[in-house]
Amino acid sequence: MQKKTFLFFIVMALILGYIIGERSDLFSKKSPIAPYTYNLQVPANPSGENSAFSNVVKVISPLVVNISTTKTVMKKDASQFSHFFDNPLQDFLEPFNMPKKWKEESLGSGVLVSQDGYIITNNHVVEKSDEIKVTLYGQQTYTGKIIGTDPKTDIAVIKISADNLPSIKWGNSDGLQVGEFVLAFGNPFNLGHTVTMGIVSALGRANVGIADYEDFIQTDAAINPGNSGGPLVNIKGELVGINTAIFSRTGGYQGIGFAVPSNMAKSVMTQLINEGKVTRGWLGVTIQNLTPELSREFGLKKTTGALVTDIFDNSPAVKAGLKRGDVVIAVDGKTIKNVENLRNMISQSKVGKKIKVTVLRNSKKLVFKAVISEFPQNLANTIPEDETEIMPEEKNELAGFNVMDLSGEIAKQLGLSRNERGVVIIKVDPYSPAGDAGLKKGDVIQEINKKKIMSLNDFNKITPHIRKGDTLLLFVNRGGNKFYVTLKVYS
Repeated sequence: MQKKTFLFFIVMALILGYIIGERSDLFSKKSPIAPYTYNLQVPANPSGENSAFSNVVKVISPLVVNISTTKTVMKKDASQFSHFFDNPLQDFLEPFNMPKKWKEESLGSGVLVSQDGYIITNNHVVEKSDEIKVTLYGQQTYTGKIIGTDPKTDIAVIKISADNLPSIKWGNSDGLQVGEFVLAFGNPFNLGHTVTMGIVSALGRANVGIADYEDFIQTDAAINPGNSGGPLVNIKGELVGINTAIFSRTGGYQGIGFAVPSNMAKSVMTQLINEGKVTRGWLGVTIQNLTPELSREFGLKKTTGALVTDIFDNSPAVKAGLKRGDVVIAVDGKTIKNVENLRNMISQSKVGKKIKVTVLRNSKKLVFKAVISEFPQNLANTIPEDETEIMPEEKNELAGFNVMDLSGEIAKQLGLSRNERGVVIIKVDPYSPAGDAGLKKGDVIQEINKKKIMSLNDFNKITPHIRKGDTLLLFVNRGGNKFYVTLKVYS
């Protein structure tokens, strides 16, 4: 009896559930309204989306080459093995340890950019090589010849003797957006033709420490040793970058790779092929990035732009009317984000080109016309600070640093002109505001709060008026490199 009663209730519950499910109007005549509306649409042909990547790979793979180089390493160049030669018995040990010279092989990648055999790759792939072998997708092997290299961007162009080759289509790297899909091709770990997929994770990466002119595309597409010089392409199969380096603590892929933008690489390649060298534009200014503190001192609301810290004599900047303390915010209407942005834009400008430079001066927007000249090759190098010995005679202290008059002899030691004026720092307390601001022994202070410091006398006239809590704007000359520094006075 109990079993029949239990089965009866089960059946009734199922019937009731069915009726409620089929007749929603039993309890309400209004249709239920969802609090949020989603409009998610599945692609009509999802398999077609996946095959799009396959089609790109089929087109690009034959354009990617394997580059193997051989170079002779001399004993004197092998600094990594220097500990073998520090032994006083080295003459006896040499035959059993390290030869005086040996062959070193390395691997990299490249991409065909013309039907007659021009290939673009990285400078570090082919530099100082005695022999270059290029292996195509079909396993044909050729001897490569270096047409030109540019270490400042880590780009090189080589050529093989072949015709009717496929070549890649150039893309516009300036049109890339963060989040866009990209494919990285190359020969990682000598595994042969390999492709990885990722997205553009950042643009305009600089201060990476790889090259002098950096404007890298950052991607999470896996890039490993051997990928250097290979192409980074978008989903249209267009070349948007040259794979150059990885950020790694282990030597392998860790999710961050860098590629030279195709627009920069193409400009360098064209000059190397046509002229055999790279000619860079020059405006004649030294610049630094703005910090929130510097922006406040110059009456700016943003930290975008490049602060002019010095101007070279007879330079395009002088002729145009630019002054130290100007903040460059645009060139030819294109916004300047930072120092690297301005430096790359000017360096890629053609010599003789007329440009419009927009600056902020005393919170006013001004526009100047300048004519780009060629970057001079004889700009003076600075003397490292550890080569200077400053003997203090008279010193004064401010915010954790001590100074003395800058004499002609001390200026010479610091790599400066004897005509330079100011006070030179002879001591910095590392735990003071000066230490926190990065001031160093040998720095020359030439302005405090935009007032010129010609001597210790000028310095002593200003310091009594500085109070606790004041923020100081210092103009510093460090071995010929001039820049601004802010520091807070705590006591």
